[in-house]
Amino acid sequence: MAMAGTSTTTADVETAAQRDRRSRIVQAALALASRGGYEDVQMREVAERSGVALGTLYRYFPSKVHLLVNAMAHDLERMSSRLQRRTIPGETATQRVEWVLERATRSLQKDPNLTEAMIRAMMAADASVAVEVAAVRSQMNGMITAAIRGDGPEGPDDSEYAGVLQDVWFARQIAWLGGRISSADVWRDIESAIRLVLREHA
Repeated sequence: MAMAGTSTTTADVETAAQRDRRSRIVQAALALASRGGYEDVQMREVAERSGVALGTLYRYFPSKVHLLVNAMAHDLERMSSRLQRRTIPGETATQRVEWVLERATRSLQKDPNLTEAMIRAMMAADASVAVEVAAVRSQMNGMITAAIRGDGPEGPDDSEYAGVLQDVWFARQIAWLGGRISSADVWRDIESAIRLVLREHA
């Protein structure tokens, strides 16, 4: 609660400045990851590119893992915002989820270095990164449940279905990055999982 007689203008400006600073940091990290993957994201260079002091960077993001997982949540948030502005095509839940996850897969695979950086960060995340990991999962869950629901109400099990499907989605991206499967195999496996999990919605 604000103290009596205290203007909120300064606080509002500071909040806007903090948001801008956080955005610049995330964008710098994404650019470095796109250039050379996980190893190219060095905190000192992120600070230089985003125009903040190294100490300030660490106050926002205590480690590279925190930063890259946050960047992934930011990337998924942008994708989710784009999806919210349009009607997801498809007459069934299966068709709509296939459409959403196919685009999410294509988005990742068009920039393998960036994908490698973000997925490696997710794999390295420990309990200290729980909030950032939860944000990533929340964004994925929201996109998938919206696709399952379509124009109707959310079903009691939709969130659980979304959780299973995003686990498969992440696992296949990891296998692809490790060179164990091809990009075609990624989509084949995800498509099979969607059809099995959502069989009752077809």
